[in-house]
Amino acid sequence: MRVTIQNSQVPELGVKDGKLTEISSKPNNVSTQTDDPDKKVATLPFKSSKKSTMTALKQAVASYGNGKIEAEDADYLYVVFTTSLMHYHDDVEFWLDEKAQRVHYRSSSRAGYSDMGLNRQRYNDIAALYEAIE
Repeated sequence: MRVTIQNSQVPELGVKDGKLTEISSKPNNVSTQTDDPDKKVATLPFKSSKKSTMTALKQAVASYGNGKIEAEDADYLYVVFTTSLMHYHDDVEFWLDEKAQRVHYRSSSRAGYSDMGLNRQRYNDIAALYEAIE
């Protein structure tokens, strides 16, 4: 029952002062903006423009599958991915840092403690899909 409640609770997310929401101490999340080397992932490079970067991110998300865009503006994309087996929800955010020409990323499971490396693997898969887009 506790997992069901956790899975249905949408966390407070977004960008504040150039930072995505901090990740928890649990091992079920990754971010480009953490100091924890076990949870750190690399930023993604911009494409030719902010608009083409956002388009490529949405294409990569669509190609990966099982994601639903919940919020989007010119420099922010929020997607909820649902795992196929247990139907857990994972919150994924992309923030386009136009000044640095980099895309920041945050991915976190809502429920449970360990994600068996799924959030890191999802990042790796989406990053590869994104980088393959011209």
